[in-house]
Amino acid sequence: MGGRGLERLTTVLADAETLARRRSLTEPELAASLDDIYQGFFEADFSDYDLGEVRRLAPDLIARNFDAYLSLRDAIAGWYAEGLMSRRVQIAIRNVFRAARYARDLLGEILLEHPRLGRKENTHSAFAGPEICTQRHPALGPGPIELRPGDVLLQRGRVHNSAAIARIGDVDSQFSHVSIVAPEADGKLVMVEALIEEGSIVTSLDAALAHGIGRAILFRCRDRELAERSSRMIREAIFRTNAPVGARILYDFTMEVGGYQELYCAKLVRLAYSMGSTGDLQLPTFATRLDMTNRDFVGRIGVTATHTFAPGDMELEPGFDIVAEWHDYRVSSELRLKDMIMLKLFEWMESHDYRFRPTLFARFIGRFGAATAHWPSFLQGLAKRVAGKVPPNMGAEAVTAVAMLHWTAEELYAELRKLEDEAVRETGRQLHPRVVLAHLERMRAERGSRIGYLATGQG
Repeated sequence: MGGRGLERLTTVLADAETLARRRSLTEPELAASLDDIYQGFFEADFSDYDLGEVRRLAPDLIARNFDAYLSLRDAIAGWYAEGLMSRRVQIAIRNVFRAARYARDLLGEILLEHPRLGRKENTHSAFAGPEICTQRHPALGPGPIELRPGDVLLQRGRVHNSAAIARIGDVDSQFSHVSIVAPEADGKLVMVEALIEEGSIVTSLDAALAHGIGRAILFRCRDRELAERSSRMIREAIFRTNAPVGARILYDFTMEVGGYQELYCAKLVRLAYSMGSTGDLQLPTFATRLDMTNRDFVGRIGVTATHTFAPGDMELEPGFDIVAEWHDYRVSSELRLKDMIMLKLFEWMESHDYRFRPTLFARFIGRFGAATAHWPSFLQGLAKRVAGKVPPNMGAEAVTAVAMLHWTAEELYAELRKLEDEAVRETGRQLHPRVVLAHLERMRAERGSRIGYLATGQG
């Protein structure tokens, strides 16, 4: 029996805890230390270790991993105050958080013997399900996670488009949507959010938490008064636009943070805390960049921003603490594979100049989908089976681009899914992320100048 994977992970966890406690750091020292920790998490591999031993140690390692993650995350406010949060450090710590989360996923899946969501099953509501699915802040005792007004829910959906939203910026993220908890007049909590299909809405907390979430983090503003005021103000504002005499705020595809005539999910949260602070708090502190050279895909879907507030930016926000994090381990493998696919698709677009080439069928779906947005509601319900629900401000080119991205990613996912399932059957272990990335590069080499609907100049 070897031990490299677990020993490496144990060492990295200790290094992370040590770094979080260190004082008198320089920016180069901090960035280099974070890079080393990232490599340690990414290289941790359980293929040479007895599965029974991994399962025995997994609960403790998951807890220690989360504690190390919290320690680094809690150190951000201090590093920011000391002027250490350069762009290089921001990227390095995001890389650490992503790799640490994948390590927790790998351990949880092995512990639970690789559960899968059945065809007719739904994911658990966020922060429900087996206890191992939820990691809590040490200050919280046992029992259900209690949400408060102003809490911000960062989450990830299961579809390929969610993976694309998570990866659309200059840094990998694992989250695609963010929303804010707010009180109604009677004190009952609701969720205020901006959805592509619906625009800005107020919905029941239970419905929001059960809406096909695969992973989630609950953030809490350190200023409780500000949190309550901000959540109350945004609920009242969005509730008025949803009234019979109001005009619902449509989804903002530009991802620009200025102007509030239209809102995307993170921009709604930004608006809430801007209103509550009379403009003093403007999220995010650390923005995502959209400065890619190849803007073919983002241009097709309407993105014009070069800097934005992406959902994953909440992970670095120094004025908010993490209450708890949750994973549904029945879909964590699926999310990881889709993450890897989007990582490579966007990398190939940038490095190899792949661009989408719509076929006549793809253009038809785009035109059909855009047209359905203006049909009567009962006809929209029928058309939704073909093109999904399309908002009235989403044009045919954007619908076409989203469809092409989905079809291209689904082809790669089907192949990866077979490989992952085969590895689990034969070894009891899932594919390590670096193996997944190697398979994707092989697929690109085999497909040459055309990958699904993506093609180079020669495709």
